[in-house]
Amino acid sequence: MSSNNLFPIFVKLENLRLLVVGGGAVGLEKTKAVLENSPLASVTVVAPEIKEELVALKNTYPHLKLIYASYALEHLTEKDLVIAATCIKELNKQVWSDAKLNKILINVADTPELCDFYLSSIVKKGNLKIAVSTNGKSPTMAKRIREVLEEALPEEIDELLDRLHEIREKLRGDFDYKVKKMNDITSSMKLNSEEDNEV
Repeated sequence: MSSNNLFPIFVKLENLRLLVVGGGAVGLEKTKAVLENSPLASVTVVAPEIKEELVALKNTYPHLKLIYASYALEHLTEKDLVIAATCIKELNKQVWSDAKLNKILINVADTPELCDFYLSSIVKKGNLKIAVSTNGKSPTMAKRIREVLEEALPEEIDELLDRLHEIREKLRGDFDYKVKKMNDITSSMKLNSEEDNEV
């Protein structure tokens, strides 16, 4: 039985430079997913043709750059991450090969075996962000789980996070003390959820 060995991290994309190869439907989907989560990300899209919906994103996201050209190795210059999102498998494989030679992490859309990272399905409620992964097995299932979590989490969760942050900032003592105190404070959340299940 296989298991999910991915290590989830949250990346400050505004500090990195991302290249998206492909200006069609898949390129649009990937670019939107990135920018909706990291509006200040520096994203360059390269493709001979770019969908109007992608062009329209420039009005909202100032660090989005569009290059109307066929992909070339030079487009990888000074890039930290790459997403190959074309419908041409040979081109995606070429981008993957170039990225590996240049030690750049890459995601090849719909090709899990050529991915160094996946774009998760994201649950967002204010400052709370949860990434859902199915290890590339079923993006549709990840989307459904995201929808369930979005519905289950209360809108007030961000207010709770703000209050917990204030408490944490006021705590004095060493690391172990702070962890114990925060665990004591938040343990009632677990008790309440267990009580709700009993009703």
